Amino acid sequence: MSREVGELAELFQWLPADAAVQRISANPLRRRVEEEMTDVLAYLVRLADVLDIDLMDGAGKKLETQPSASRDRASREAPGDT
Repeated sequence: MSREVGELAELFQWLPADAAVQRISANPLRRRVEEEMTDVLAYLVRLADVLDIDLMDGAGKKLETQPSASRDRASREAPGDT
């Protein structure tokens, strides 16, 4: 899975958030981002299935326990901000 996440992160490496949004607007790169995000999601879903983990339940619990300030900041952050 780290390889898949690395491939996705590589597309945004060294980019500020506003540049990342503009960069993926171009169709060839947008398609690559879509493919890499799909790979990461598919891997997580398969892993959750094998481990019998309910991702929707886990996400709901995480949102309930996460302080609202952190949640608001995370919703504004885009790839490249970290």
